[in-house]
Amino acid sequence: MTFSLLALDRETGTLGGAAATGSLCVGGWVLRGDIRAGLSASQGAAPSTFWGEDVLSEMARGVDAPDAVAHVTGRDHGRAHRQLTALDLRGHTGAFTGAANAAAMGSRALDAGVVAGNLLTSEAVLDAVGDTFGAVAGPMAERLLAALEAGAAAGSDSRGLQSAALLVLSPDTPPLTLRVDWAESPLAALRALYEKSRETPYADWLGSVPVLNDPERGPG
Repeated sequence: MTFSLLALDRETGTLGGAAATGSLCVGGWVLRGDIRAGLSASQGAAPSTFWGEDVLSEMARGVDAPDAVAHVTGRDHGRAHRQLTALDLRGHTGAFTGAANAAAMGSRALDAGVVAGNLLTSEAVLDAVGDTFGAVAGPMAERLLAALEAGAAAGSDSRGLQSAALLVLSPDTPPLTLRVDWAESPLAALRALYEKSRETPYADWLGSVPVLNDPERGPG
C-alpha cells in the first residue's frame, strides 16, 4: 500500500526518510528514526509499528541493519503480511517483504539507502524512486521529495495517493518531520509544507534549538 525510501548522506551523517501511500497517515504508521541509531520504514498489508521501533532499538545496541531486520521479523508469526526496511549509521540496510503482501512489491538496495513498496502498479516505481534519489543533487529533503514524485509518476500506489511524509535527521540541524495525513494531492502538499518550513520566522528559530553536536544550544 506504500512506497518508501531511507537514505544516509555519508559525508554529513544526515539521515533521510520519505513515504507515500494510498491510505491515511503514512508518516505516523511507516517512518521511525533516531539520529543515534538509524531509520526504519514499517509498512505492508498489516504494518507493525512495533517492528519499526524494535529495529531501531536493535541498531542502537550496535546490531547492523540486516541482522536487526532478521531478528525483528523472524519472531513474528504475522510477518507474511508485513514489510520492513532499516538503515543504520554505517549505511548498511536490511529489508523484508512478507509473501502475503499485494503485488507489485519488493525492495531495492541503494548505496547507503533502501527503497521498498507494496500494492504498487509495478516494480518500476521502486526503480524510479531509487534512480531519482541517486541522480538529484541538493539538500536531503529536496532529493527525497524528488524521489517520491518520481515514484508517483512511474505508477505509484495502485490506488493513488492520500498521504505523504518526510523525515530528515542530522547531527547539526534540528529534526525535520513533515506529515500530510490526508490530501487530494499529498505530494504537492508535502512540498508546499517543506517550502513553508524554510521561511522566517520558523527557519530562523531553528538555529536556537539543541542538536546532537550542540545539545546545550539556545537563543543568542
